[in-house]
Amino acid sequence: MRLDTTHIRLLPVTGTFAENKDVARDVRIKKINPALKKGNEVVLDFAGIDAVTQSFVHALISELIREYGSEVLDVVFFKNCNEKVRSIIDIVVEYMQV
Repeated sequence: MRLDTTHIRLLPVTGTFAENKDVARDVRIKKINPALKKGNEVVLDFAGIDAVTQSFVHALISELIREYGSEVLDVVFFKNCNEKVRSIIDIVVEYMQV
């Protein structure tokens, strides 16, 4: 049973081009992991972000998939992604499930 939804706006920490994998790692460790451990759903909000690098997305979600399995994607949601951002997320998710 889900307790709550944790909404994480990425733009304030990434700017319009999300490329810094250290920032992604910090978001994962300090915000996403604690929310998942509480049983919360997590919404990663990409509003205002024009582009991301594959390494940023990898640092953001790959450890989650390793730790929790691909089922984590049932409770982690990607919101307000433009087509470019969504395609990078899909590439990383597909890579992690091989």
